[in-house]
Amino acid sequence: MSAILRAKLGSRPANGHTTFLPHIRKMVFEYCEKWPTSANTRTYLVKHLEDLARENPHVEIVVKPRNHKQPIVRGFYVNNRDKVIPLRDLEVNGIEKKVQLLLDSSGAKIVPLKRRTVESMTESARGIWSGLHAPRPQL
Repeated sequence: MSAILRAKLGSRPANGHTTFLPHIRKMVFEYCEKWPTSANTRTYLVKHLEDLARENPHVEIVVKPRNHKQPIVRGFYVNNRDKVIPLRDLEVNGIEKKVQLLLDSSGAKIVPLKRRTVESMTESARGIWSGLHAPRPQL
């Protein structure tokens, strides 16, 4: 009889009808203490950050000073991707909307909605046309 290894008994959590795992795992707010472009970000952090942390206990929230740089919020996701949103020139309610955008996002790469080009596996009946192979027109 073979031994059952402990690593084989573990299960990976996944979204299903009984569980829900949020996509975002960590949010990092970075701002400057002195720059005027970080004023609204500082106001948001003082007034709204505690409520945000209470409403989203599954998200690790980090506040980090970033001297002499523009304020940003960075979201880290379960799929090992991150999204960075600049908070420069945003009012407090605009910052709330951007934070909610990060919370609702899946972290997946943005895919354009335009159609993909058609690629054929077989050669065309007439062959490949190229302007380099065509006879030169007589002027």
